[in-house]
Amino acid sequence: LRWQIEGRMDRIAIIGGSSLSGSIPISGAKNSAIKLMAASLLTDEPLRLTNMPRLADTRFLGRLLARLGASVDEREGEAGSETILHTPEILGAIAPYDLVRQMRASFNVLGPLVARTGQAKVSLPGGCTIGARPVDLHLKALEALGASIDMHEGYVYAQAPRGLRGAEIVFPFVSVGATEHALLAAVLADGQTVLRNSACEPEIVDLAECLISMGANISGAGTTDIVIEGVRRLNGATHAVIPDRIETGAYACAAAMAGGDVTLTNTRADIVQSLLDKMVEAGVQIDSVGAAIRVRRGEGRLKAVDLTTEVYPGFPTDLQAPFMALMTMADGESRIRETIFENRFMHVPELTRLGADISVSGGEAVVHGVDSLNGAEVMATDLRASVSLIIAALAAKGETVVNRVYHLDRGFERLEDKLSACGANIRRIRGEAREGHE
Repeated sequence: LRWQIEGRMDRIAIIGGSSLSGSIPISGAKNSAIKLMAASLLTDEPLRLTNMPRLADTRFLGRLLARLGASVDEREGEAGSETILHTPEILGAIAPYDLVRQMRASFNVLGPLVARTGQAKVSLPGGCTIGARPVDLHLKALEALGASIDMHEGYVYAQAPRGLRGAEIVFPFVSVGATEHALLAAVLADGQTVLRNSACEPEIVDLAECLISMGANISGAGTTDIVIEGVRRLNGATHAVIPDRIETGAYACAAAMAGGDVTLTNTRADIVQSLLDKMVEAGVQIDSVGAAIRVRRGEGRLKAVDLTTEVYPGFPTDLQAPFMALMTMADGESRIRETIFENRFMHVPELTRLGADISVSGGEAVVHGVDSLNGAEVMATDLRASVSLIIAALAAKGETVVNRVYHLDRGFERLEDKLSACGANIRRIRGEAREGHE
């Protein structure tokens, strides 16, 4: 199992030019699953999560939870992959650097540990290649709930020996991570907590629904104001992880880039509506019925369209790179403004190695559509940039080799299998084992 947790220096080779036809099943959302796994620390009863993705990130967190006293049972159930997490007792409320550094979201165990045990020692997460993502909002939320916070030697020491207490928390700006973290801590706090200027992402709603099934009292999830009435304890539950909207969007872009007729299953159109609207504007045919989205592209070039990344329900920053790849061969000029993260145009130099014509100035990239792309050797710089290179390679002439695909393994389950089943010429080249993730 070690290579699955720590990754290999694998590469992915794609020979472009094949249209796609068939169906692609969408996995459970990575960004939701890892917060739901952290929620298992809040109860001494089992939490059963269905529609679970099998990813490097979920395995990293499973490893950390096991260190804290949880049993993590991955199995195949009647409805697919599921994970049963059970933490009858916290064996030690310490999350060390060697585990937290591998995935920033591991830091979210801090709130549940303090809420359940009254104390925790959690390593600060490492840096992020797509820009600064400080945890100060997370810590201020916990302080508002009555925790004392001390930081030294790279660790956060949090204490609330008499338990957390409800409070009004006003976020100075919208933060998905801070909203989720405050929600995880407040459910066991004494009294009422109100979270204002909260994030509204579907993953927030998914976490709230899981916590409610565990006995929490939460209202307003999915709006800017969330109200939590603290309860004394939570019970176990069974919860299905929401479909991954970023995987949905990435495969929609891949289908449109390669051309053909692809149906995405086990997903929902409403959680990627901002992307689908832009794709329709570009000339892609989109049809959605129930849990399926059909993506079709006929002959001829797509039309270049502009976009600006925004907080939900605006265009998601995690789909900016995949959509930029789609625009590299569109007819005209597309202006893409990134407003969420700095340094999130690191995929641009790699796309230009494939022949894309892109110029960047500050937070805006101008994409001049070209007639064709050509295969080359490229390097993935982060998770979302990685898949943009795969998308571009599907339409490039000749072979493209994407290096450092351990980034992809953090967020895309069986990517090569899903694409090759629809006709893509794609294969993984196995490499040597490596330690952790950068």
